Amino acid sequence: MKKFIIARKLPGAGNMTPDELRTISKTSVDVVSSLNKPYTWVESFVTDDAIYCIHEAESEDSIREHSTACRFPINGVEEVRVVIGPQTAL
Repeated sequence: MKKFIIARKLPGAGNMTPDELRTISKTSVDVVSSLNKPYTWVESFVTDDAIYCIHEAESEDSIREHSTACRFPINGVEEVRVVIGPQTAL
């Protein structure tokens, strides 16, 4: 599967309550299980006004299908080509 970064602009995202975050997380998990195709939500990063998600899927179309079913916005989606970190410097 390919790895994608998804940008979701959500004003006030950083002020969401634990219950609100749990609700959107449950929505995502439920939709992933209903897709009936290889798909993994890896993790998401909440900032003041956006949520950046890491998902693994076969294609960008699958990413968009998930977001549509969840009713989550997509303001950008990029396929990850290479992952680097401090270990890359060694």
